[in-house]
Amino acid sequence: MGIQKKLGRIGGKTIGFFLVTTTIAISIAISLAYLFQPGNINIDPSGAEYEAQEAPGVVETFTNIIPTNPIQSMVEGNMLQIIAFAIFIGFALAMLGKKTEGIYKLVEQGNEIMMFLVNLIMRFAPYGAFGLLASAIGTMGIDGMKGMAMYMVVVILGLIVHGVVTYGSAVAFLGKMNPVKFVKGFFPAMTVGFSTSSSSSTLPISMKAAQENLKVPKPVSSFVQPLGATINMDGTAIMQGVATVFIAQVYGSDLSFSALIMVVLTAVLASIGTAGVPGVGLIMLAMVLNQVSLPVEGIALIIGIDRLLDMLRTSLNITGDAACAVVVAESERKYGIKEDAKHMEA
Repeated sequence: MGIQKKLGRIGGKTIGFFLVTTTIAISIAISLAYLFQPGNINIDPSGAEYEAQEAPGVVETFTNIIPTNPIQSMVEGNMLQIIAFAIFIGFALAMLGKKTEGIYKLVEQGNEIMMFLVNLIMRFAPYGAFGLLASAIGTMGIDGMKGMAMYMVVVILGLIVHGVVTYGSAVAFLGKMNPVKFVKGFFPAMTVGFSTSSSSSTLPISMKAAQENLKVPKPVSSFVQPLGATINMDGTAIMQGVATVFIAQVYGSDLSFSALIMVVLTAVLASIGTAGVPGVGLIMLAMVLNQVSLPVEGIALIIGIDRLLDMLRTSLNITGDAACAVVVAESERKYGIKEDAKHMEA
């Protein structure tokens, strides 16, 4: 079986998993927002100001996948372009076989160096997480947290429900793994994701945890998790769902059923186009609000507490990537997928 067919099969499963879980995530968010009504509080939105930045369109998102300058893409951290370039290089390495053993060994050695550095950084991660959390709470202030308490509770509840129910069920029934074992094995990456608020920055640690602790084959982890760091943003989708309903309630707007469907579709597409960097979810939220004719100025109401929530939803985002890797790895066992990436061409 050719490498093209294997990558196509793994890619189809991965994208399908991400689309389904993101749709479930935004549905959970909207349901909880209507259940708890976080926007029915005394907030005056008249002074709220937020300058919406232009979000890329769907067509632009897909056309930007192909890099014009791979080196520039790496410098800028453009994950979609980096992944596309890596896939092309992977195809070439697989087709050329033994002729490229030197390059393959160089890449493997570079990966070992990066993993060594990651292990060093991991020792300081708890201190960094404590400092960032203290800074976020200090910036918001106690009064600011009290005023937005219900909004925060609904978002956090949505993250917990999605993580426990959706990912837990997927890991247990599709991945054939004990969810408790999954959490224990991936917890180090969750803490780093929490402290960095960046799926992309946490990627080396996430892959290390998946490969070593969860026993996900390297070919699966190396494909699923980098792709997930760019297009799988379930935590961001939950925030966008709750925030949209919250802002609608604050401004006294009623969202019709068709508008809610539009929120789901737009949030799913927005999560695909969201880069894995801190705070970018607010930019994509503006696109969601525009689709249902809600004022983007309402984002100013939640921007003060978004840093703390961003830390939490990043942890969920990378957990979803790992859950997908476990599920895909289990489904690929019948095809005899090997640990070594060289066997991808088998």
